[in-house]
Amino acid sequence: MKIKVESEQIIKAVKKLNGIEILLENPDDAKEAMDLISSKSDLFEGEDHDKPKDVTVSSYQEYKTSAVDYKMIFLLEFQFEEEVSSEKKVSYIKSLQEFFAKI
Repeated sequence: MKIKVESEQIIKAVKKLNGIEILLENPDDAKEAMDLISSKSDLFEGEDHDKPKDVTVSSYQEYKTSAVDYKMIFLLEFQFEEEVSSEKKVSYIKSLQEFFAKI
């Protein structure tokens, strides 16, 4: 399963959870930031889902009105254990998207 997340959302999440301001220049930076976010065990406490075993990150630039006005978008692909049900996968991803929407 894949979702897209704007770089600013990831930056704000790391700032909120870890108290540091980061710069995302590439997918490796975003992967490291996502590891920081997911390491906060209380982030999804009480939710009925399993964390993914890994997250693959890729990126692209989304142009709004011109080549100068763009946002860096990261695609997050979640790999779960085979036995994890679709409902639990969706629950995790939904919780993560709700978390990013609140920031």
